[in-house]
Amino acid sequence: MAGDGMKAVCVLDPIAKSGVTGMIVFEMVGNHVHVSGKISGLTPGKHGFHVHQYGDLSDGEKGESAGGHFNPHKMPHGAPDAQSRHVGDLGNVEANSEGVAVVDQDDTLIKLMGGDSIIGRSVVVHEKPDTFGQPTGNAGGRVAVGVIGWGNPKTK
Repeated sequence: MAGDGMKAVCVLDPIAKSGVTGMIVFEMVGNHVHVSGKISGLTPGKHGFHVHQYGDLSDGEKGESAGGHFNPHKMPHGAPDAQSRHVGDLGNVEANSEGVAVVDQDDTLIKLMGGDSIIGRSVVVHEKPDTFGQPTGNAGGRVAVGVIGWGNPKTK
């Protein structure tokens, strides 16, 4: 399928003094995007994990310059497997007792090209779990953010 192997990368940096860092890779595989990576420095448990509207990291204290969840179709918030949801709703990541979350999921709504492209937008990790309530899941403050950019095809 066209686009197979296309890759985007997001390096997550801490917001304020959270200490949360990580790297997320988005790779086209057939009709979906495989999302993988690792996030460190989290409190143990679940944390909201979303693609946000803007790749603007100018607000290093709260991360609010990244805007809200990427929602080009004006849908209600929902879980990654919900029939209707924001394109950027990727659910939760779960950190182990050492504060490390391993990300390994597939998504059919996010894209690396076209109107639903996530390139130039951001990934935000939240302090609390996404409860999937309206309007944005009640996941609390933002602890890490990074811009999603094209990955170098020569990088593993």
